[in-house]
Amino acid sequence: MDTTTAYFSRERIVMSFKEEFFTYLSGFGEYEKRSMFGGMGVFIDGAMYAIITNKSLFLRGGEVLDERLSQLGCAKFKHIKRSTTAIVNYYDITPLFSESRTLSNELVEHSIQIARQDKVEKAADKNKRIRDLPNMRLTLERMVKKAGVKDVTSFMELGASEVFCKVRQVHGQDLDIKLLWMFAGAVQGCHWTLLNDDQKSGLLSAVS
Repeated sequence: MDTTTAYFSRERIVMSFKEEFFTYLSGFGEYEKRSMFGGMGVFIDGAMYAIITNKSLFLRGGEVLDERLSQLGCAKFKHIKRSTTAIVNYYDITPLFSESRTLSNELVEHSIQIARQDKVEKAADKNKRIRDLPNMRLTLERMVKKAGVKDVTSFMELGASEVFCKVRQVHGQDLDIKLLWMFAGAVQGCHWTLLNDDQKSGLLSAVS
């Protein structure tokens, strides 16, 4: 097989993987797709619940689904950007997809349910102020607003790492890293002390 033939064979394999995943997910309802994290994000009713790469299908976790996907041996999605690696809350179900379509269906439906619920909750956030979020207070609200993060919706969409970077640009590089944990807890709806080491490591990688 010459180099050109081998190249096009690889391209057909990549396309067949992606097409198979997209065809599969179409069975759960009409979807939209956008470039996300170096792959394609899959959205239903405006809520993102999956990432498709050249060879893998990742599902959004959340709530008890995180624990179940971890127990099933599903690795988290790693987004490599320049010299940093950020781990996001999406899990590789490709092996499960190949082994059990019934189990895959159940996991996809659960993931969609969580994504939709999260979208509803974020819509409700429009009526909140940043200082009303866990770990936040008026002084921190003023700090993030000065950095250009004007409301809860923007705070949630940007995420803890991006908000921290924006605040650091305005207020200096010597910010206490505890602020990053506090922002992450605010996004996740919990006190910052409940963040585990893996979560902290992923956050640190994203702001390095």
